[in-house]
Amino acid sequence: MTTKRRFFTDEFKREAVALLESSGRPLEHVAKDLGIQPSMLRTWRRRVSGPGGPAQVPTKQAPAPLAAGDQSAEIARLKRELDRVRMERDILENCEHFLGASEMRFRIVEDCRDEYPVRVLCDALGVSPSGYYAWRTRPESPRQAANRQLLDDIRRLHADHRERYGAPRIHAALRAQGRTVSRGRVERLMHRHGLRAQRPRAFRVCTTDSNHALPIAPNLLDRNFTPTAPNQVWLTDITYVPTAAGWLYLAVVLDLFSRKAIGWAMRDHLRTELPLAALTMALQRQRPAPGLLHPSDRGCQYASAAYRKALKSHGITPSMSCKGNCWDNAPMESFFGSLKSELVHHHRYATREDAKRDLFGYIEGYYNRQRLHSAIGYITPEQAERQAA
Repeated sequence: MTTKRRFFTDEFKREAVALLESSGRPLEHVAKDLGIQPSMLRTWRRRVSGPGGPAQVPTKQAPAPLAAGDQSAEIARLKRELDRVRMERDILENCEHFLGASEMRFRIVEDCRDEYPVRVLCDALGVSPSGYYAWRTRPESPRQAANRQLLDDIRRLHADHRERYGAPRIHAALRAQGRTVSRGRVERLMHRHGLRAQRPRAFRVCTTDSNHALPIAPNLLDRNFTPTAPNQVWLTDITYVPTAAGWLYLAVVLDLFSRKAIGWAMRDHLRTELPLAALTMALQRQRPAPGLLHPSDRGCQYASAAYRKALKSHGITPSMSCKGNCWDNAPMESFFGSLKSELVHHHRYATREDAKRDLFGYIEGYYNRQRLHSAIGYITPEQAERQAA
């Protein structure tokens, strides 16, 4: 396939060399900015600044002075040429890591044709417009048709989960629907079409007050995060949600086996009543046998007499993490991280009631019943609990 030869005026060459000499930047960097090959700029520099000193690029005839109207037309032409060079540079910078066979370059032209002219895209990527249009009118191959259908399914799942799913969960969801597709193929399609999970950086405010003289339970869990059945280990912790009306505090009890949020409570305070309400919900829903292990941090709420009394009355053994070590409660931290990055950080709540509605919908309607969890084999917490029953 022949590549169309690009044309540069003598003035463009002189200005390119002048930019190189005045900028003090490496030749390769200047060439990349202008969308040309370094060898071309090197040749132009030799012609302009040869051994005998500065010289002009040979021209057939010295240009005559331009009239006012002709000057405006020439300036407009130079602006168009500069815009074209800038577009080519932007295209190469955005697509350099994709460049490969002509098939891939044609796909880039197809994806970017609404943003840049087709001819500019083809020139920048080193393919001909006629080749692109010939590729575009070819009959769709079975592989292309399969990829198009797969991409539709990926986009549907991505939208259904409010852009919370990346390639691993999208792949697991497709497999659960009976689609035999490799994870690498899903990753390539998502990367090519800009589909990714939303993961803003979380900002953590500590809600733990461990500066107290209340009894501290030993660390019995000791990072053993692999129970063999539900209702053996219940994790718990408290986090915060910002609203315009002030903080909303959320306490959650998590079954470590299924990663299901089995108890939760939301209040505008951090008193013991908050985590106690979450524990009460979990006890009412699960009705565990005595001997359950209940890890928490060293917060005063969990060390309080009321909380310890509730645990003792149900035969539950408390366990507290080491001081200042979040890894002892890592699955609970992971749950709050997902809740913040997938929900809270995408909203600005005017009232605590607004936040409560969203949190309830996420925990009960999405996390427990729809969201595939990587730690339990990409199934939902509800499925994990049912399979163990």
